[in-house]
Amino acid sequence: MSRIILQQLAQALPDDILPAEWQTFDWAAFSGDIRLYDYQQTALRLAIKALWRYFHGRGLGDDAGAEALKRAFWQWYADFSPNLDLSLSVNRRSKTGRAQAKLLAAYYPLADDDKKLDFVHFINRMSFWMATGSGKTIVLVKLVELLYLLMKRGAIPQRDILILTHRDDLLAQIGAHVALFNREAGGKSERPYLRLRELKNYADVKYGRPSLLGGQELNVFTYRADNLSDVQKERIIDFRNYDNNGAWYVLLDEAHRGDREESKRQHIFSILSRNGFLFNFSATFTDARDVATTAANYNLSEFIRAGRGKRIAILQQNVRQFRQKRADFSDDEKQAVVLKALLLLAYARQAAGAVHAIQGNLYHRPLLMTLVNSVNTKDADLKLFFRELSRIGNGQIDTAVWQKAVDDLAAELDSQTYIFDGEKTPVDVDSLKAITPEMLLEQVFNAPEAGEIEVLARPSNRREIAFKLKTAVEPFALIRIGDISGWLKTELAGYDINERYADETLFERLNRPDSTINVLLGSRSFYEGWDSNRPNVIMYINIGTSTNAQKFILQSIGRGARIEPLPGRRRRLSWLKAAGQVEQALFDQIKEQVTPLESVFVLGASAPVLRHVLDTLDQEREAAGGQEIALERNDAAIAGQPLLIPVFRDSPAAQERAKFLLTADDQALVRRFVNHVADDRVFMALFDTRPSQITALRDTVAAPDNHFNENNARPYKNLNVLIRRLLDYQTLVGRELETFKALEDEIRHYRHIRVSLADIRDLEDKIRRVINAPTQEQKDQAWQDALDGKLTRQEYEAVIKADVSNLDFTPSGKTTLNIRRVVNHYYIPLLVSKEERIDYIRSVIHHPSERKFLNQLESYLKNTPDNAFEKLDWWLFSRIDEHQDDVGLPYYNPQANRMANFKPDFVFWLKKGIQYRILFVDPKGTAHVSYQHKLDGYSKLFEESGGQVKTIRHGGLQVRVLVALYTADKIDAPAGY
Repeated sequence: MSRIILQQLAQALPDDILPAEWQTFDWAAFSGDIRLYDYQQTALRLAIKALWRYFHGRGLGDDAGAEALKRAFWQWYADFSPNLDLSLSVNRRSKTGRAQAKLLAAYYPLADDDKKLDFVHFINRMSFWMATGSGKTIVLVKLVELLYLLMKRGAIPQRDILILTHRDDLLAQIGAHVALFNREAGGKSERPYLRLRELKNYADVKYGRPSLLGGQELNVFTYRADNLSDVQKERIIDFRNYDNNGAWYVLLDEAHRGDREESKRQHIFSILSRNGFLFNFSATFTDARDVATTAANYNLSEFIRAGRGKRIAILQQNVRQFRQKRADFSDDEKQAVVLKALLLLAYARQAAGAVHAIQGNLYHRPLLMTLVNSVNTKDADLKLFFRELSRIGNGQIDTAVWQKAVDDLAAELDSQTYIFDGEKTPVDVDSLKAITPEMLLEQVFNAPEAGEIEVLARPSNRREIAFKLKTAVEPFALIRIGDISGWLKTELAGYDINERYADETLFERLNRPDSTINVLLGSRSFYEGWDSNRPNVIMYINIGTSTNAQKFILQSIGRGARIEPLPGRRRRLSWLKAAGQVEQALFDQIKEQVTPLESVFVLGASAPVLRHVLDTLDQEREAAGGQEIALERNDAAIAGQPLLIPVFRDSPAAQERAKFLLTADDQALVRRFVNHVADDRVFMALFDTRPSQITALRDTVAAPDNHFNENNARPYKNLNVLIRRLLDYQTLVGRELETFKALEDEIRHYRHIRVSLADIRDLEDKIRRVINAPTQEQKDQAWQDALDGKLTRQEYEAVIKADVSNLDFTPSGKTTLNIRRVVNHYYIPLLVSKEERIDYIRSVIHHPSERKFLNQLESYLKNTPDNAFEKLDWWLFSRIDEHQDDVGLPYYNPQANRMANFKPDFVFWLKKGIQYRILFVDPKGTAHVSYQHKLDGYSKLFEESGGQVKTIRHGGLQVRVLVALYTADKIDAPAGY
């Protein structure tokens, strides 16, 4: 599988490279209380960067044609990955292949004897790889708004917008999100009113009576992707009738199903957008071109790695006892399978009970989700599972079967690791073993004692039936399938059926706190469009191993992976703690209980199915950047000392702001405009702003020297954008120091090193050898032991021979990676690329300035007797990864007109007595203009008005925070820096 390229390219573009009209958006706003999460905003920011690079990044001019733009965009890829080949194969041997070649030849330069078509013709596209449940529909609708604003500002060409998806329920979901968005659209707001139109009505809409809302309304065309073809029928439409010279911005939402018509349909999507742009949204990408052109990767692997979903543990014990064509499995064997799933559920429910006793609105009520392939056949999977569930509920459990199920499950969980990060699952095996049949009845069946099952059904609802024990008050299980009629007549013939049950919406109420359903059983159909925080156990029974089954696995796990420890806080507890979003006292009370609530335990129905689940998730991991290796924290160098980092909070609005970048000409333009619009009510009507913002704007314009900075300011092309940006500037809230805290998980990149090589054993071996290399102290001790006769000569030589603190790793034809043990570094070893471009490993030192700084630091430590570091009681330093780590300093970024985080490449901790220094070092020095703004931000936080560094008392230490830019020549810096 190809690796992701476009996201890496977009991340490498500095934030301040974009002009104002490409940045002045309210990235978070959607509707009312619904706002985009930071990762959703990041996805859009990356997409906008890539879109800017396509239309303007090569300086081709506003009149550049699509072919010139495509070739320049493709060159961006080729410069980054010279051997990249994404060309389309053309196969004319079959009738289908000849038809597709004919279709392509009508729009692209494809000769009769060509066997390939260069991908440069299709490069005007990007993918959003977003896990099920990550809110990609919100991102899609928000992207439509951004496209509208960019067109309105003249930043991108005017094009019609078309949304395509392959199911009616997905079209309805998009419609529902658009309706939410439209609640705050139009009127005084710059946001458009989005009016969804069926593509079949394109001509009537385009050439009919204009809307009363005029330019404030945006027509967005929609259609079923699988009804788009090159023929015309009742529902199937010929795309050529809506081609519009390829002038479309096409947004695809899960518009790939894998049928034999799919490759032709994918060509049609590209043809429609050949003079526009193609945006592809999906939770499951498998095509190399979709992966390479991914601008924002938040697939299931990334979603979970970022702490936004439950971690996944796949139990190796298969449940082949439910395979239909095998009659040689006893009822006890089948029961043991169900018992394991129910024991896991009871274990999770006990944890939930303990957490809810501390605070009632934490987490969720755990749920077992059983997904089957067959429902109504004679020995359907669902029926076999239900029969065992009924036996257990009725107390028909053999003691030996129970004990074996508990012991087997405990043994497996004791050695279980999570699928994506490889860390051991910290399961409390003793608590699991302590579960009794009586506890199982209470936690799973909502019953104080065993009893027969009673069926709860409603004649008006033919899709679901519920079950409760006669000894219980509330139902415990729900079956959701296409039609329950067959079940009522056959499988449930011997049960009491209550058809007057009052609650008709058990499935719709599953996510409500008062739902008593603990077990959800169903076929593939039920999960579509359903998201929930509740699943902690998922069992797949005979779902198959096809491509559709692969997507089903990802989507169903994705729908169950969502998590919400506190209301509105959708990250795992440790991540919330690191972000300061959960109180220390509460964290300490519940942290030992939450493992089962933050996990999804997956059981497969057969060995092939289980292997397919693993393979599918491995593909997710591969596409995200290959395999993952973890380096080790250098506990010996840390030596128990505190690694303090600053923590910041919003500062009072009255605090002095950094100056707004504005040219002298634009200052004069704003002044004339503000003076011309003397009535604040006109301002409010034009810009949907508050009176306080207007007053602040007038005050700003009246004192330009106090609020404006002309240095490196860019001219604005759009007065409307400029005024809105100035109004936003009035509401900016700065940051101030709150306290210092001990480093926890804020530096984490060293545990998530991505390697996209097929075989990493040699790399892992060299890393292990460097980690295990003896330190200087160990070598000195070995020498002394040899002198004292405690070590033989051979033993001493073995110690010295193991001294491999610096090794090189060079895969065939690729850049050399240096693996070195650096004294007093936070983790070991450090991975340093010998060239700036290295395409098979991420999160390593590769920039020449970082490499030079590190080399000179090591040389100084080695060759300078009595150096400055030797005068300290203790010191340590660490590399900071700007994309993964959360250590840095806030500052006002005037190009983006927002608060941003300055993340220098290194942080040092220096201690002598009670004097403690946190030193941030950025080897890139003055390479970027933005360094001045970063230093201004630092100065406001940690320097007195006279320029002296503040001393802050914390925990008996006198702490000072410093920043150093490591530059080749001080003369490069202007006065004051």
